[in-house]
Amino acid sequence: MTMTYVRDILNGKSKEVHSISADATVYDALKLMSEKGIGALIVMAGEKVAGIISERDYARKIILKGKTSKDTLVKEVMSSHLINVKPENSVEECMILMTGKHVRHLPVFDQGKFIGIVSIGDVVKSIISKQEMLIEQLSNYIAGKY
Repeated sequence: MTMTYVRDILNGKSKEVHSISADATVYDALKLMSEKGIGALIVMAGEKVAGIISERDYARKIILKGKTSKDTLVKEVMSSHLINVKPENSVEECMILMTGKHVRHLPVFDQGKFIGIVSIGDVVKSIISKQEMLIEQLSNYIAGKY
């Protein structure tokens, strides 16, 4: 069975990556996440990736601190220290990073250029798919279908 890489996950996803300005309000970020059915946005400062904002940031840095999403800017609560991966990283490496660093989204950079994002859902889906194929192959082997 072959190893699955970040590039394989990205090839199976839409090329559209959603982002928001660091100067936007958290409310605008939440609204965009809701419209797109996603849990995080890449934060841009001009043409440069400045960080990431997630639903978790909202819960921990807005609601629990008594702030309001309409009066708080994304740059005030975003995570600017990005834990990221490259297209050649394996899905297993992503899982280790995500569980070890307690993150649910990994921005993907290729030669310093942002090219996409991998979520915990993407990683789990990939691992489950790989396991289903292995189970099917083993079942076929045991049943003598080869």
